[in-house]
Amino acid sequence: MKKHTKVYLTHFGYGDDSYIPCEVCGERAVDIHHIHRRGMGGSKDKDTIENLMGLCRSCHVEYGDKTQHMDFLISKHMSSIMR
Repeated sequence: MKKHTKVYLTHFGYGDDSYIPCEVCGERAVDIHHIHRRGMGGSKDKDTIENLMGLCRSCHVEYGDKTQHMDFLISKHMSSIMR
């Protein structure tokens, strides 16, 4: 399991086979997305819960890694981690 996936699952108390809802639409999340990209070097300092969010494939394609959606993703994610 990748470090960032483990960080996310541990924070929310999910198991390997848990249903993880997309933080945008509520469908099944299949990707743990880095809100601020790790970059080509794969910087592990971006593997913090504040920078990781669960997204379904559709939302990842639509919103992920697009600067114009950064504030939207941050807002949605902060709501999720503050629960």
